[in-house]
Amino acid sequence: MSPMTGILCRRTKFNIKSLNTRLSLFSSTPDFDNRRIEKILIANRGEIACRIMRTAKKLGIRTVAVYSDADKYSLHVKSADEAVRIGPPPARLSYLNSSAIIEAANKTGAQAIHPGYGFLSESADFAQLCEDEGFSFIGPPASAIRDMGDKSASKRIMGAAGVPLVPGYHGDDQHIDFMKSEADKIGYPILIKPTHGGGGKGMRIVQSPNDFVDSFLGAQREAAASFGINTILLEKYITKPSHIEVQIFGDKLGNVIHLNERDCSVQRRHQKIIEEAPAPNINNDFRSHLGQAAVSAAKAVNYHNAGTVEFIVDTLSGQFYFMEMNTRLQVEHPVTEMIVGQDLVEWQIRVANGEPLPLIQTEVPLSGHAFEARIYAENVLKGFLPATGILHHYCPVQVSSAVRVETGVEQGDTVSMHYDPMIAKLVVWGEDRIGALIKLKDCLSKFQVAGLPTNLDFLLKLANHGAFENGEVETHFIELHKDGLFINPNDTLSTEAAYDAAKHGAAIAAACLCEMEHAATKEHAPGNLSMWYAKPPFRVNHCARHTMELEWDDEYSGDGFKHLTVHMTCLPDGNYLIETGGSSSKSLEINVSHLGKHDFKVEYGGISKNVSVAVYSKDKMEHIHIWHASYHHHFKQRKRLELSDSDDSEYRPALESTSHPPGTVVAPMAGLVVKVLAKDGEKVGEGQPILVLEAMKMEHVVKASTAGYVHGLRVTAGQQVSDGTVLFTVKDK
Repeated sequence: MSPMTGILCRRTKFNIKSLNTRLSLFSSTPDFDNRRIEKILIANRGEIACRIMRTAKKLGIRTVAVYSDADKYSLHVKSADEAVRIGPPPARLSYLNSSAIIEAANKTGAQAIHPGYGFLSESADFAQLCEDEGFSFIGPPASAIRDMGDKSASKRIMGAAGVPLVPGYHGDDQHIDFMKSEADKIGYPILIKPTHGGGGKGMRIVQSPNDFVDSFLGAQREAAASFGINTILLEKYITKPSHIEVQIFGDKLGNVIHLNERDCSVQRRHQKIIEEAPAPNINNDFRSHLGQAAVSAAKAVNYHNAGTVEFIVDTLSGQFYFMEMNTRLQVEHPVTEMIVGQDLVEWQIRVANGEPLPLIQTEVPLSGHAFEARIYAENVLKGFLPATGILHHYCPVQVSSAVRVETGVEQGDTVSMHYDPMIAKLVVWGEDRIGALIKLKDCLSKFQVAGLPTNLDFLLKLANHGAFENGEVETHFIELHKDGLFINPNDTLSTEAAYDAAKHGAAIAAACLCEMEHAATKEHAPGNLSMWYAKPPFRVNHCARHTMELEWDDEYSGDGFKHLTVHMTCLPDGNYLIETGGSSSKSLEINVSHLGKHDFKVEYGGISKNVSVAVYSKDKMEHIHIWHASYHHHFKQRKRLELSDSDDSEYRPALESTSHPPGTVVAPMAGLVVKVLAKDGEKVGEGQPILVLEAMKMEHVVKASTAGYVHGLRVTAGQQVSDGTVLFTVKDK
């Protein structure tokens, strides 16, 4: 039984007889039968392409994938019935290439095109092109996309429909002096937003008139890079907002309903990372008003198919305002599916076929509570900047009727700089919010990713935060609670506790590695295992002993890598005596059972627990990851484990760390240099912008680390750089 089927069987409460009657009456008409969709081309990639394919397969509909050269061996290509190459890695040359996608649909005989989200999903021109070329566009009409895609036009339409609006300027005059004068009228702080697109791209919060010009120009550049349109709107910035959105659905017969709301307040870089449905701490009366406003918004543009109406809620006054309408399926649609027990992609296909909505408003259930956590490849302490690399170890949690993992990657895949860095979406359901939150924490602690930095540990810290547990969420949540979400390097007790936890993890990992090494040796020499490599290994007059020199990735204290010395002694009873060096040296006698692959059972001090260990080589180093209880630690060493005959193994040299002269500035992420703002040899001030990097459609301004003169600035606009590449150095003269 699939997770969605289990949800439907267990929780859905609606009139099946009424549903079947409406569907059978409609599906018996000849016109409907003549245009039923049998093959869909998915004009997207990654997890959303895989998600659509899963539903299509359930319905017996064949699928066509499109892919760039970077995605030739990706999961969505493997999952499709057919696949067509559409161009090189840059999105503008592949996934944003409308003509290549239409050609692929013609070549494969697809009858419909599903755009997923992102890329062309909110392109009115693409929706119209699909219809003009005879393909069913599985989304809203082009007119609705056009009306709602232009945020300025959408504000005017919503205002006319009686939907509350945030004070602001949404006009056509984009001259910077005029826009600045409008900002002065509205009053600071001001929110600058592109009129097209979404995902927080190009968004800027401006606190004072002095910052307006730079913020406005930066927003225009980022909007042009992300959406191809650089027009901007201004809004009054709500200082304590929550972000609540309503899932709406319409059919081609004029019916529009809402499927309750989601809270998407917890964000970084103006992008959501944890969503939940329904929204916490709101009453049914407020919920009803939100839903009615969302339906009014959809009807104002003759909407059909899936859409989301986003509202900003002033938590101080309790007033809600229309923010924008996303004319597509949202990234966070699974949390709505979990509480209403419906497959929204199936609804999209049925509506595209001309069927009526499966439910009327009074039949829409609201069962339990659901969370979605977005797992990204990103450097949390670098301001959540996107990261790239290989998924050397990827082991998601087990799925069930209450746990979903939406992903488009497999172990060994590469997260590239060309596309969104999301690895997976973890979705959980519970009978109530507390039950769902407990399940979320458990799943986050068991979700294993190694090979590149992720936000998994941060998500777990966030889910454990008291304010989040109480549902006290708003869009500034991370900033407001940063002291509880990040370890302060100056907090001696916290850093010492983290270091002690890492040493404990290193001790367990060392014992597991010994057991893994023994198992590997036995496998390669079955029946002929030398007594020197038996378990325990035989030694004359002493026990086999080994010393490991490790470095611990001290991510959250901000101290970088710390050294750890671990001594391992193989005891006669087969146990391991593990001693960790340092001022607070401790010893631990551990019994290890290898359960298979990366999984072990360890026993020590009367405690038994399951742990997982992953080992891989990267950058001439051996990387060791261990997951135990709610902990995840990352260690490095230079050599694989080898048993020694010496009682006093010499320490290997301390691991070398990359260092640069003072004033050196390196690339914080892999990306494209889009603009160079200074010249080599130029005198600059501390914090002065030197160049602008773009990765995954996000701009990052690289600034001088100190005052002085720029040296070694050789990069030019259009050049690709890797994470950690030296960009320039600032010297005294």
